[in-house]
Amino acid sequence: MFPRVMTSTVIPPRRQRHALALPNILTYGRLMAVPVVAGLLQWPQEHWMRWAALAIFTAAGITDFFDGYLARAWAQQSSLGQMLDPIADKLLVSAALLMVVADQTIVGWTIWAAIIILCREILVSGLREYLAGLEVPVPVSAIAKWKTTLQLVALGFLIAGRAGEAVLPGTVAIGCTLLWIAALLTLYTGWDYMQAGWTHFGDDREG
Repeated sequence: MFPRVMTSTVIPPRRQRHALALPNILTYGRLMAVPVVAGLLQWPQEHWMRWAALAIFTAAGITDFFDGYLARAWAQQSSLGQMLDPIADKLLVSAALLMVVADQTIVGWTIWAAIIILCREILVSGLREYLAGLEVPVPVSAIAKWKTTLQLVALGFLIAGRAGEAVLPGTVAIGCTLLWIAALLTLYTGWDYMQAGWTHFGDDREG
C-alpha cells in the first residue's frame, strides 16, 4: 500500500506552472495595458499623455512577439496562453481604435477602416467560439500575425496623433494609410478563416 500512496501524491501542477510562466505574464501585462492606454488618450490635447500612451502601447505590442516566441523556445505553450494571446491583441487594437475615432484623429472614410477591423475581429471571435464547441482548433495564421503587426504600427502613428505632427509632419496621414492596408489584410484573413471553418458549419447537428 505504501508505494501506491507515494505514487498518487506525485502529480505536478503543470497547468498552474504554465499559468504563471513568463510568456503568460507578458500576455497579462498586455491586457492590463488596455485601460491605461485608453485612459491616457482620454485627454487628446495633452501631448505628454499621448506620448505616454504611445510608450505603453509600443511596449504592449512588443510583448505580442516575445510571449509567443518564449513560449515556443521554452516549451511553455499552453491552452490558456493560446486563448489569451489573440484576446489581448484584439482588446488592445479595439480600444485604441475607439479612442482615436473618439478624439477625431481619424475622420471621414478612414473610420470605415476601423469599422472593417472591428467587425472582422468580432466575426472571427464568434467563429473561434463556435468551432471550439466542436473541438476544432483555429490556429493563428502567419498572415494574421502580420496583419496584427501592421495594425499595431498604424495605431502607433495614430496614437501619437497631434503630438506626433509636431515632430514628424504627416504622422496622421501615415497612420491612416497603414490602417487602410491593415483593413484590407483584415478582410483577407477574415475570409481565409471563414473558408477554413465553412466545412464545419452544421457539424453540431450531426450524430
